[in-house]
Amino acid sequence: MLFSKTVLTTLASTLLASTTLADDLPAIEVVGNKFFYSNNGSQFYIRGVAYQADTANVTSGSSINDPLADYDSCKRDIPYLQQLDTNVIRVYAVNTSLDHSQCMQTLNDAGIYVIADLSSPKQSVNRNDPTWTVDLFQRYKDVIDMFSNYTNVLGFFAGNEVTNNNTNTDASAFVKAAVRDSKQYIKDKSYRTIPVGYSSNDDEDTRVPMADYFACGDSDVKADFYGINMYEWCGKSNYKESGYEDRTNDFRNISVPIFFSEYGCNEVTPRTFTEVQALYGDNMTDVWSGGIVYMYFQETNNYGLVSIDGDSVSTRADFGYYSSEIHNISPSSANTASYSASSTSLACPATNKNWAAATSLPPTPDADLCSCMNAANTCVVSSDVSSDDYADLFDYVCAYVSCDGISGNGTSGKYGSYSFCSAEEQLNFVLNLYYQSNGGSSSDCDFSGSATIQSAVTQDGCSAALKEIGSIGTNTASDSATFTSGSASGSKTSSGSKSSGSITSASGSKTSSGSKSSSDSKSSSKTSSHKNAAVAQNELGFIQTLLTSFGTISVVASLGFALL
Repeated sequence: MLFSKTVLTTLASTLLASTTLADDLPAIEVVGNKFFYSNNGSQFYIRGVAYQADTANVTSGSSINDPLADYDSCKRDIPYLQQLDTNVIRVYAVNTSLDHSQCMQTLNDAGIYVIADLSSPKQSVNRNDPTWTVDLFQRYKDVIDMFSNYTNVLGFFAGNEVTNNNTNTDASAFVKAAVRDSKQYIKDKSYRTIPVGYSSNDDEDTRVPMADYFACGDSDVKADFYGINMYEWCGKSNYKESGYEDRTNDFRNISVPIFFSEYGCNEVTPRTFTEVQALYGDNMTDVWSGGIVYMYFQETNNYGLVSIDGDSVSTRADFGYYSSEIHNISPSSANTASYSASSTSLACPATNKNWAAATSLPPTPDADLCSCMNAANTCVVSSDVSSDDYADLFDYVCAYVSCDGISGNGTSGKYGSYSFCSAEEQLNFVLNLYYQSNGGSSSDCDFSGSATIQSAVTQDGCSAALKEIGSIGTNTASDSATFTSGSASGSKTSSGSKSSGSITSASGSKTSSGSKSSSDSKSSSKTSSHKNAAVAQNELGFIQTLLTSFGTISVVASLGFALL
């Protein structure tokens, strides 16, 4: 079934020409395992479309092709989304330096909500070397700040397919910390309550414990909703044979809303989307809250509902089939006036061969604490040392002093108090620790010219917290740190030339060089291996990559964002 391009283009022009600004859409709220309209309490099912072109196509010099900042494209596409009875779009990365007001208003007027991922291609949690840092938290806060005032923001994803098999479940501890801190930030800023959730892949070993992990715990820690990128129904199938029956039984007891954050297997084309009737049918609606079709734009991975050529939109066969199916659903509907959640809590998963993430989560990143610690160091890395050379310094120093204060381990649940600081701040901390442990002479802060002496200053707003944390950075501070920028910078004194990359100790022994590791963002679900990742993976941080060689910490970096 194909829609005439001419007819749709005419419709688009007519709709946009007659559009008047609508009242703000009512916020969507979470009650039990369902979504509801906040204004009248009726149940909300997601009829969604993934809406973001390959981020390799840059916007304004960034690494993000932000569809919500391109009003011309947004205006062009919304009538087609309306033809699909779309009430939610998912975007995988936004550019916080750009304006989104026109597109968000037009989406509002069209009755369309947004679920936005908080991460970006270069700022997200790396499944192989996970960390939750000041810089990454700032990225999340910037996105929240930008979209908090739009009531048609349904919610945020704090991660996408970060843990994708049983070898990297520890990464989920860092993502859950991101969920916790994002929720608290929304509360601290007195924004309206905006749900924060997680989007998972469909790995057979981890799918159930991972859902339980994100849905367990107190309300201030657990995810508000949970998405699964689901590609089990391919071609002609049915509720039982596809695996949908098994998945529905798997998640029957989950206590938060769960939905397909992506779906639409393309092993057989064109896609006829017969799974739509099952997803919104009586067998599934008690557990599932709808889904998001992958995806609007046709690209090399061949998942598009439409093809775009400049300003021209051509609907594909998939568009017609999906439109026909989505217009023929009639899901049952609950109402908050009579609905009572059958379960409001869930036990966290037990540790076993397939699940090793600790329930103890990384600390909330605190920029002031990092600045306090940094200013109080006497021995610090020289300003002319490239960050590319940090690895050798870490490699050497961490062989002689404890680096537990800057480490984080999502399996043991042990995290240093400075595990969220920048690589430079962490390096300064361990250089100073080495310097102090060896007597504090100038020769102990040389490192072949890579380190220097500064005037250490401990501000009044820092002293209590730094004292509680202790010299090796492994205790917890009950006092908050308040750092006044510029008042404790100290003056650096050069103590040598720039390091060439290898560090020689006083005894002349050379350190071993650390190496960076890479991580892929491909889904391990049943059929999503056929998709091409549309987002570049994150760059790895030198500090944690290096420290992994000692087995002392989990490595800093950031990946897990995948536009699949």
